[in-house]
Amino acid sequence: MRVFDLRDDPDASLVAVADHIRRGGLVAYPTETVYGIGGACTPEAADRVRALKGRGDTKPLIALVPDRDAVRALEWTSDAEELAEIFWPGSVTLVLRDPDGLFPDGVRDSGRGTVGVRVSPHPIASRLVSELGEPLTSTSLNRSGEAPITSGSDARTLLENLEATDVWLLDAGTLPPSAPSTVVDCTGRSPRVLREGAIPTGRLRCAIPEIDG
Repeated sequence: MRVFDLRDDPDASLVAVADHIRRGGLVAYPTETVYGIGGACTPEAADRVRALKGRGDTKPLIALVPDRDAVRALEWTSDAEELAEIFWPGSVTLVLRDPDGLFPDGVRDSGRGTVGVRVSPHPIASRLVSELGEPLTSTSLNRSGEAPITSGSDARTLLENLEATDVWLLDAGTLPPSAPSTVVDCTGRSPRVLREGAIPTGRLRCAIPEIDG
């Protein structure tokens, strides 16, 4: 395992990390909520993430994206545009239709043809996605059914226990307590909150009064 200690140097170069991801490697990294794990948006990387988590094939990963322009091929409703304008970067994951198969199975829900995307406000996650220049898969760094990881030391311990020696770790120390991202399905006539998290439904209704909570 290669560890990048970013506690004292959060602006350290992430060029090597982005290259590692492009070559098919995985990385554990801090987000605005918990430590996440991900890789390139490929079926192989998605399968490896799910295997490490002990997660079934029915629940797709989400994707962190640099900005809306990076995923313009998704089906953006006017409500989705409004939510992204107000809450991105932020802890709101938008579920959008992927009619052209921009994302592979494992990230794309093959049954519904949708994908969850978010622009992370965490400075390290944001820099990593920008350096990568393409979407990065994201899911919480923990075994399925166990508590998410909120510190670099716990992330290292978990990866060592999993013998995930080829997963690189971006250690930003201990993260402040936070709820997970709020997930909003924007594929219907009106947006629908699938999971209320860090952004309460009431705040979303300030932008979209008819949102279904």
